[in-house]
Amino acid sequence: MLLKALSFLSKWPLLQQIRHGLDGSGLESMSDKTRAMRARVSGDDVKTSKSICPYCAVGCGQLVYHKDGKLISIEGDPDSPISQGNLCPKGAASHQLVTQPDRVTKIKYRAPYAKEWTELAEDKAMDMIADRVWEARKKDWMTHKNGIPVNHTENIAHLGGATLDNEENYLIKKLFTGGLGMVCVSNQARI
Repeated sequence: MLLKALSFLSKWPLLQQIRHGLDGSGLESMSDKTRAMRARVSGDDVKTSKSICPYCAVGCGQLVYHKDGKLISIEGDPDSPISQGNLCPKGAASHQLVTQPDRVTKIKYRAPYAKEWTELAEDKAMDMIADRVWEARKKDWMTHKNGIPVNHTENIAHLGGATLDNEENYLIKKLFTGGLGMVCVSNQARI
């Protein structure tokens, strides 16, 4: 009976590590089960892309697995210096953000006083936005304030998203302040 108990105990990973250390082969840190494990998502036709989580300003790294143009899985990137493979609950649910069947994928517009949303073509929507920004800029353009030349507008603003990188924020700042004369430019990560 004692031999049977000892043979059972000898299969425990900790005892296997000790045994390997005692017989001179060095401390073995992996069991046969661990050694046989493979990634959840694998295969020659599965491609991996590195990405950043879209939710907050932390910028956790993600590995996006895709096959034949279809998303398979999104997991934490262990090579990310920020998150080291960990994701918060929202980041871990990124797959659902993209694959949820009720996700709106077309541009919707509701005209003033309308009760229904209508679909718009991307070109038409971009033209409408550009026209409205330009009109709002023209409506309140100030060349001087208290006798000092200012050449700006105060009635439109821009609030950036937390996942914008430094280069994108730099271009936004240049376009909106230098190009459009906006004074109110901020970023959600600072709030």
